[in-house]
Amino acid sequence: MKKKEAKPLDDFGGAKELAAYRISVAKEDLADAEHSFEEKRYRNANNRAYYAIFRAISACLALEFKAFKSHAQVIGNFNKDFIHTGKFPKGMGEKISKAQIVRNASDYSDFYVVSVEETEEQLETARQVVALVEAYLEKQ
Repeated sequence: MKKKEAKPLDDFGGAKELAAYRISVAKEDLADAEHSFEEKRYRNANNRAYYAIFRAISACLALEFKAFKSHAQVIGNFNKDFIHTGKFPKGMGEKISKAQIVRNASDYSDFYVVSVEETEEQLETARQVVALVEAYLEKQ
């Protein structure tokens, strides 16, 4: 019996569609973060800003046919495959890590006080990451 070769993923239902979906959700999360900020709901704005970042970088990983179980793995692999290789600016990795720390504190620490300035910083990071990833995806 002849062994069947694995069929490579094509663009229909494949990596590009998944990446496009993830960046569209990232943009929705960013819009939700902006709205929460306007409503002075800073904890929620930090959460949505982080998820905009997370989904955007996950879109890049989809193009590499990579999936991970934890947020730390997603961030670590994005740093390895996209930051350390120069595809994205080096400072972006530090901003993404800070966004994760702020989101965790906002979501899980009972006594964490969210500042307007910190939330503005997280929103700016989310805007940058989403814009850079969207431009990267358009080139692929």
